[in-house]
Amino acid sequence: MATIYVGVGEYAASKSNGHVIKTMALGSCVGVIILDPVAKAVGLLHVALPDSSINKKRVEERPGMFADTGIPKLLEEMWRLGCSKNGKMLVKLAGGAAIMDPNNTFNIGKRNILAVKKILWKYKLGARAEDIGGTISRTVTVEVDTGRVSLSSPGRGEWVL
Repeated sequence: MATIYVGVGEYAASKSNGHVIKTMALGSCVGVIILDPVAKAVGLLHVALPDSSINKKRVEERPGMFADTGIPKLLEEMWRLGCSKNGKMLVKLAGGAAIMDPNNTFNIGKRNILAVKKILWKYKLGARAEDIGGTISRTVTVEVDTGRVSLSSPGRGEWVL
């Protein structure tokens, strides 16, 4: 089984049997998982910040860093794999926690979640499942063969989304 690791601000998509796409340590970041059961393809994006207007140079280097630029890039990648453009893809979300911000001073997690949902809505996509918020870090693993999305967190074990 080949694992494709997605770092902060990165994205990947695959329809190759045996592939697994994984991102680790989603704290305030949001993992956007897109599944197309007909094309048998999956995609994963690791969003760190809600809005690209704060750093245009960073957008050029790593468009997946921001919700407003990362989601369109992941969708383009999914479409290249033959996925549906008519809103039939399934979306799952994970992350957006309040990590190292106990007083909610910056609310990065909440802001990321709202930005992700707003951008998805523009594409007529909404989350079918989500494990968001709270105060835990999450690791996301997506299996191409089955579309199974599993989450894990230190001290909490593993569960299916």
